[in-house]
Amino acid sequence: MSAFDSVTARRIAAAALTAGALVSVVTLPASAADHARPERSKVKISDVQYDSPGRDDRSNRSLNREWVEITNTGRRSVNLDGWTLQDEDGRTYTFDHYRLEGRATVRVHTGIGRDTDSDLYQDRRHYVWDNRSDTATLRNDRGRFIDDESWGHHRHGGHHR
Repeated sequence: MSAFDSVTARRIAAAALTAGALVSVVTLPASAADHARPERSKVKISDVQYDSPGRDDRSNRSLNREWVEITNTGRRSVNLDGWTLQDEDGRTYTFDHYRLEGRATVRVHTGIGRDTDSDLYQDRRHYVWDNRSDTATLRNDRGRFIDDESWGHHRHGGHHR
């Protein structure tokens, strides 16, 4: 093998290695995207009606006009079984066998009613949410904080959305 052939062989080998490196760099983002984590659904308190419109006469109609909306902003459904919604005084509603679909909202009413996909009922005979100031806190089935919403003159300085 001549010196010329040796130089040519090294150039071909270097070109092949360079081309291989370029191909692997170009394909890396595509393969990394294939193994990316799936989008996590985000569940949040999206609205609160803490002051039931009209007279507070403790009628079931009035109680059910007090509610908290929970929204899943993600595409995937989230199993809320065992999740809790609680006020500052410790009154707690626990979700039971409920799945919140992706990009959906459920209203949790204070009074008595028949649960549906979009409306759940705490089946209480007394108001839960204080009209002056309170905090609605949502926790998952492990007790981990998910979201809260505060209103009135409050230690969290929150507001009604």
